[in-house]
Amino acid sequence: MKVSIIGGGGLVGSCAGYALQCGGIVREIAMLDVNEELAVGQALDLMHGGPSVADQNIVGGGYEHIPDSDVICITAGLRRKPDESRLDLINRNTDLFVSILNEVAAAGPKSSAIVLVVSNPVDILTYVAAERLNLPSSQVIGLGTQLDTIRFCSLIAQELKAPPTQTKALILGEHGDSMVPIWSSATIAGLPLDKYPGWNPGMANQLFKRTRGSGAEVIKRKGGAGFAVGIAIRDCIEAIALDRRCVLPVSSVQNGCYGIRDVALSVPTVVGRSGVVDRLEMDLWPKEVQGIRSSGTNLRKTLDVVSQRIG
Repeated sequence: MKVSIIGGGGLVGSCAGYALQCGGIVREIAMLDVNEELAVGQALDLMHGGPSVADQNIVGGGYEHIPDSDVICITAGLRRKPDESRLDLINRNTDLFVSILNEVAAAGPKSSAIVLVVSNPVDILTYVAAERLNLPSSQVIGLGTQLDTIRFCSLIAQELKAPPTQTKALILGEHGDSMVPIWSSATIAGLPLDKYPGWNPGMANQLFKRTRGSGAEVIKRKGGAGFAVGIAIRDCIEAIALDRRCVLPVSSVQNGCYGIRDVALSVPTVVGRSGVVDRLEMDLWPKEVQGIRSSGTNLRKTLDVVSQRIG
C-alpha cells in the first residue's frame, strides 16, 4: 500500500510519516509539499532510519505520486494569525484546501483511493472534500475526534495511574469547541470508570476541560502538536491498510446516524480498506446524543457560510 502525505514538509505531516514508518504497515510513503525540497529532505531523513525499522520505500516530491496512491492524507494548513477571527482562519484554510483538492483531482487519483483529511477545521474540510472529489463519500474520512479521543484516554489514565492502553473512552461530534465526551461507555481494563479504584465523578469536568484545551496547551508550550497527531493518523491508516474494520471516532458525511444528515462529524465508525464501512449508533445517554446533534447544528451553520463563499 502507498500513502501520500500532502503537507509532508510540516510538523504534522512529518510526524505522520514517522509514525507510519515505525508502524511498518504500509509499503511506500510519499512526502508531498509545496516546498518539494523540504519534502525530499523529510523523506531522506526518514529513509536513513529504514534499516532499523521496516522495509519501505520512502520518497519525496509532488502530485506525481497521487495516481498510484492508495491513501491520500492531507495535513497542509495555515495557522491562526494574531487577532484573526476563527471564521477568517476557516476561510483562508478552505481556500488553500480547495486548491489542494483541485491539484489532487487533476493528478487523477485511483477510483479506490481513500482520502484522509487532517487539515483544520477538519469537519468542514472533510465535507468540502466529499463534495468536490469525484469519489464516493465513504472514501473521504476526516481525522475527526480520533486525536481528541486518545488525548482524553491519556489524561484519564494519568489521573488514575491506570494503563493507557487499557483506558477506553470516546469523544464524538465536532473536533472543536462542541466536542462531546462519552462517559457512558468509558472503561479501564473492562471496568466502568465508577468501579475503578480512585475514580470520583468530580474528576469528569476537569478531565474533559483539559482534553478540550489540549491542542491550545500544546501550542502554548511547544508551538504545535505533532507526535500525538501522527499516532492518530497512523491509527486510521492502519485500519485501512489491514482492513481491520475497527471502530474509530472519525469524521464523515452523515446520512442519518443519531438523526444527523448533510454534515461531517465524528460518530463511532467502522473503518476498513474501503473507507467508511459502517456507522454504529451506540446506545448513549440522552444528553450525549443531544450534544452530538448540537455539534452538527453548529457545524451546519459554519458550512452554510463557507459554502456561500466558495460556491
